[in-house]
Amino acid sequence: MCDKLWCRGGRSLGEHKSNIRFFTSTWEGVASLAGFVVQGSNGEFPFLTSSERLEVVSRVRQALPRDKLLLAGSGCESTQATVEMTVSMAQVGADAAMVVTPCYYHGRMNSAALIHHYTKVADLSPIPVVLYSVPANTGLDLPVDAVVTLSQHPNIVGIKDSGGDVSGSSSRLGRPPPLLFCYQLPGSSGTRFSPGLLCGFPLSCGLSGVHLNFEASLWDLGSHSPTLAQPPSRLVAELVGPALTPGLPLQVTRIGLIVHKTRRQDFQVLAGSAGFLLASYAVGAVGGVCALANVLGAQVCQLERLCLTGQWEDAQKLQHRLIEPNTAVTRRFGIPGLKKTMDWFGYYGGPCRAPLQELSAAQEEALRLDFTSNGWL
Repeated sequence: MCDKLWCRGGRSLGEHKSNIRFFTSTWEGVASLAGFVVQGSNGEFPFLTSSERLEVVSRVRQALPRDKLLLAGSGCESTQATVEMTVSMAQVGADAAMVVTPCYYHGRMNSAALIHHYTKVADLSPIPVVLYSVPANTGLDLPVDAVVTLSQHPNIVGIKDSGGDVSGSSSRLGRPPPLLFCYQLPGSSGTRFSPGLLCGFPLSCGLSGVHLNFEASLWDLGSHSPTLAQPPSRLVAELVGPALTPGLPLQVTRIGLIVHKTRRQDFQVLAGSAGFLLASYAVGAVGGVCALANVLGAQVCQLERLCLTGQWEDAQKLQHRLIEPNTAVTRRFGIPGLKKTMDWFGYYGGPCRAPLQELSAAQEEALRLDFTSNGWL
C-alpha cells in the first residue's frame, strides 16, 4: 500500500459511517490511512445547499478518528461566498480546503481575476488551501502563470489539476480532457516524488437526503520528497481524445510544466485522473485525485507504489488496464456511472440528485463491459 491513504466523500448521512468502515476494511494497509476528502466534482456539491455541504463535512469528521485528515471542497462562485464557506468548513472540522475555480463568468476569469480570488481566500482561510482546476466542468483552465504566482502564497499548498491541456494556459471549452496512455517512462536522475495516497468518496444526494459515496484520490499535505527509485529512461505519452490525434507525442505536459515552475515552492501537484496518473508521476506530481479509486482503490494504490519504487513495466501494464474503466466513470458516464459501479463493488452508490439521470440499460451494459474486459468484474 501507499505511504498515506485518504478518502474523499459522499453518501447518505445515515449510512456514511458504514460505507467508510467497509471501504477501509476491504483494503490492506489500513494503518496508513491519513484521512478523507469531501465534495470534489464527484460529490455533486453544486446541487447541495450551503447547510447540506457543511453537514456532510461535519458528519464525516465525526466518523473519522481525530488523527485522520479531512479535505473539503469549499469553492463558490463569488470570492466572499468562498471565504465564508471555507471558514465554515474549517469550523466543522475540515483540515484543508480544495477550492474550484469560479466559472459562471468564465470569459472574465483571467489570471488577474483568479489570482485576486485565490489570494483573498487564502489570506482569510484558517486552513491550508488547495487550488482545483477542472475545465471539463468549469469551462476554463487555471492558467499556469496564475498557478505559479499563487504557489508563492504561504497558505496555498498545492493544486489538483484535471485540465489535460498540454499548452498549460488555453481553455478547452466543450472538449473532454485527453487521455494519457502508452508510457515508456523518462529518466531524470533528479526527479523527486512525495509519497502519499488520497482515496475517498464523492458526495451525492438522493430524494431522501444527502448521500455519500467514494471517490479515491492521491494526496499528501506533507512536504517530504524522497527520490524516485530507478528513474526510467524516456517518456512517450500518447493522447487520445475527440480533439486530438492518437499518437501525438508530448514534449511537456501541463502538469510537468507546473511542477517545473513551482519547484522552488513548498507546493504539491496532484493529477486529476487515473487515466494519466503514471505519466504524472513521471513528470513530478506527488499523487492524484482519481474518481476511479472509488471502486478500484487498491489498484490505484498499487499503481502509485509501482511508480514510486521504479517498477515501470508493471506500472505500465496496470495503467493500461485502468484506462477504459477510468474513462467510463468520468467523461463517458460520469457520476451516474461511478455510483453504479460502486453498487457493483459492494459500496453504496445510490441515486444521483436531479437533474442528473440514472444510466439506461444499454449504458449500464457498456459500463460493465469496460470493467469486465479489463478483468475487474
